[in-house]
Amino acid sequence: MHPLLLAAVALAACCAVFAAFFRVARRLDNYGVVDIVWSYAFGLVALLYAVLATGWAPRRWLVAALITAWSLRLGTYLYHRVMGHHPEEDGRYKEMRTRWAANFAWEMFKFYQLQAVSVVILSAPFLLALGRPENAFTPLDQAALALFVLSLLGETLADAQLAAFKRNPANKGKVCDRGLWSVSRHPNYFFVWLTWVSFALFALPATWGWLGLIAPAAILYLLLFVTGIPLTEEQSIRSRGDGYRAYQRRVSAFVPWFPKK
Repeated sequence: MHPLLLAAVALAACCAVFAAFFRVARRLDNYGVVDIVWSYAFGLVALLYAVLATGWAPRRWLVAALITAWSLRLGTYLYHRVMGHHPEEDGRYKEMRTRWAANFAWEMFKFYQLQAVSVVILSAPFLLALGRPENAFTPLDQAALALFVLSLLGETLADAQLAAFKRNPANKGKVCDRGLWSVSRHPNYFFVWLTWVSFALFALPATWGWLGLIAPAAILYLLLFVTGIPLTEEQSIRSRGDGYRAYQRRVSAFVPWFPKK
């Protein structure tokens, strides 16, 4: 199947899935559900491409399995976080309710559909990697696999360390500065970004493979300037005040590095 037709099929499927879960979110009255669906959708798209693409089968299914594993881990983590606080809704969606009050349902539906489009655009490396015809694993494939494993372990460890910190009642209102969080204020975001770099490396040898670099570049921009670090740190300052400001002065925002004394 032609890659553009594959992408069109993926877009139609994602739009249908996000429309269905918009109805679920309305019934729950919790629009944070979209974060869970967004995460799981990458695994679904990867499996769709693995079935319909024509690249070398061992690479096709290996890359699809890696993407699905990452998607399941992140989606399940977000499921427990979102539903663990239900019916309390994430602050971002509370703000949207206020901003879109005059026509909230329609604006939120468009937002859900925009997330479907973003999944397909960010899945460009999957489409390119799964269509590669070379019938052998290359050194670049091996480097991409090693980077993926490192990234998944780092992301999992960062989430586990933060969860353990929050479970301790003595840490209520405090800033997590243990483990990976002592060398980066957002180690989870850093390792998420590295995961996307690994996907782009799998895609790079393909025809037009450089287009796969758009995904990690877009993820980096969103994390650094839009929905990642800025919104998270605004909320942290509101909830933790001067303690978090001191943490900001001492610890690197993104790339793990030695903290300032």
